[in-house]
Amino acid sequence: MPASELVITDVDAAVERLRAGGVVAVPTETVYGLAADAENLSAVARIFEIKERPPGHPLIVHLADAGQLPGWTGPIPPAARVLTAACWPGPLTVILERGARVLDIVTGGRPAVGIRVPSHPLTLELLDRFGGGLAAPSANRFGRVSPTTAAHVVDDLGALLDPTRDAILDGGPTPIGVESTIVDCTVDPPQILRPGGISTEDVAGLLDGHVVEAAGPARASGMLDAHYAPRCAVRLADSLAQAEQIVEALRLEGLRVDVLDPGSDLDTTARNLYGELRRADERALDVVVAVLPPAHGLGHAIRDRLTKAATGSRRAGPNRAG
Repeated sequence: MPASELVITDVDAAVERLRAGGVVAVPTETVYGLAADAENLSAVARIFEIKERPPGHPLIVHLADAGQLPGWTGPIPPAARVLTAACWPGPLTVILERGARVLDIVTGGRPAVGIRVPSHPLTLELLDRFGGGLAAPSANRFGRVSPTTAAHVVDDLGALLDPTRDAILDGGPTPIGVESTIVDCTVDPPQILRPGGISTEDVAGLLDGHVVEAAGPARASGMLDAHYAPRCAVRLADSLAQAEQIVEALRLEGLRVDVLDPGSDLDTTARNLYGELRRADERALDVVVAVLPPAHGLGHAIRDRLTKAATGSRRAGPNRAG
């Protein structure tokens, strides 16, 4: 399908399609999301169909501002008030007790819902004009590499979208490049379920250290062990020197392989991470050997995505260099 039939920049047209029950891929500061009216059961069901997303895997509801929370959630605990006041609009999702407006399909029947207010100006304008909540996971096939440009969405989902009722709202490349941080505020102490655009250290600082890592079953987007995977295999290394040793050995086996080195600029690494994984597939690599960054700041999120990409790789071989 020609991209010109799907890709638009007209916010009013995107609102019309959402109100009519269509799905619209929207830019956020993290990645592009595949959005539908969160209160339209059939529209939300199409998200699962298009993405081939397993039933019961919860979605995040996006709102224009914190003032829209009533109806979507139950009482807001103090930790959530602190986090949302400091981080919204921005790359933070909070898990809260669900309210009466939330459909079972959005939460997978769970009693809690993930909510966030994104900071991308185009999507904030869309949410403000739409006036309700948008359920939106990443705009790609489930488990694969997330999209950070409208072109990525076209490549992944263009053939599955209907230009008469769906659209891809082009807001340019996403500035952060990895998904939002998810904090479960229904438990005490709160748990960081997924590291993301708000660093683990910043969350801990805002909550005076009253926060812990995830425990228990998967209950939010991105918590599965295998996710964010390209078609090629991903191997992990703890240093560039180790990665180069692995590359040399794999090339002796006749494999097409290259190194993904995050370097010291973690902001740039996060912004380009998914694009680099996509380019590895475009180059028909058999293996990409990724150097894990230090576990601080955005390094937490980058390590999480690379580790899950390695686990989710479809080709045989160890997931982690020894």
